[in-house]
Amino acid sequence: MEIETAASAGELPEAALRLIAEAGGPFNGRAWWDVVLSDAMPSGAAACFVAVRGGDGVLALVPMLRQGRRLDSLTTVYTCEYAPLLAGGLDRATRIAALAAFARFCRSSGVTRLDAVPAEWDGWPDLLAGARQAGLRTLRFDHFGNWHEDVRGLDWATYLLRRPGALRETVRRRLKRAGKLPDARFALLTRPEEMDRAAEAFESVYRRSWKQPEPYPAFNVALMRAMAGLGALRLGLWSIGDEPVAVQFWVVMAGRAIVLKLAHDEAYKAHSPGTVLTALMLRHLLDQEHVAEIDFGRGDDGYKKDWAARRRQRIGVLLVNPWRPSGALALLRHAAGRIRRRSIREPTT
Repeated sequence: MEIETAASAGELPEAALRLIAEAGGPFNGRAWWDVVLSDAMPSGAAACFVAVRGGDGVLALVPMLRQGRRLDSLTTVYTCEYAPLLAGGLDRATRIAALAAFARFCRSSGVTRLDAVPAEWDGWPDLLAGARQAGLRTLRFDHFGNWHEDVRGLDWATYLLRRPGALRETVRRRLKRAGKLPDARFALLTRPEEMDRAAEAFESVYRRSWKQPEPYPAFNVALMRAMAGLGALRLGLWSIGDEPVAVQFWVVMAGRAIVLKLAHDEAYKAHSPGTVLTALMLRHLLDQEHVAEIDFGRGDDGYKKDWAARRRQRIGVLLVNPWRPSGALALLRHAAGRIRRRSIREPTT
């Protein structure tokens, strides 16, 4: 096994680029990595795409972030899922060997953090086994929840019947009221030539919303433009008169519709613009595009469980070198935390 690194996706060998292309999702494609590198990198950090070569091909690719001597996954506050990319058709021994080579590369970091990994990722046993082969300890942790629902074969009316009664009634009343507003309009912006309008509306609503300022202000619009170029953008806009009052940034790929950002103007709260636009977007996605899954992205915000019935966990793991000071300290902290939690659960008599 040999390790080859690159500072950007464009510098990767062709075999590694094929792994990215075959992954096929919005959070591990070439467009995603290009926008992350251009608009969501911490100060002083650099990307480090780690390719594991074996024989004549690339067996694994792990996009990483280097900050000083620290090495972590190339994930951001916008990342909804992340996992090392493994070539297809490998037997388990080869997968473990490739991930062990990656883990050995991480040993100098002391502690390496990978996060936003789906709990159902089929590479977990191989990653943990590879880390053990490399002499690393692994500490897993829950990162965030992801609410989603399988909607294959459902139209809007059938989907709505599955929702809690209070939400169904709210949607019915708010859509009826919205339909009576003579100057209310719904627009769906998807094409590259519509991106100036989309960016202006998105940023206008976001400034007037309850949302905190973005840590990377240029990221969302840059990603919108990139997704529009792929035909994956669905930018929903609800306006009253000439004023955009609610906006939602969705991506649709391979039948999966994911909402990445949403905001509405609190001055129009009486019209429930967020509820209205969510309903209009889902009605379009179900009745017009017949998507197979809806996905509400990062986190356990209370409203999500009304719109999507299932929750899945995103996991993190620390790859710890116990022979490095930072690794030994991480293990001590973990052990102290376990003792503290045990003492809380088991009070003395």
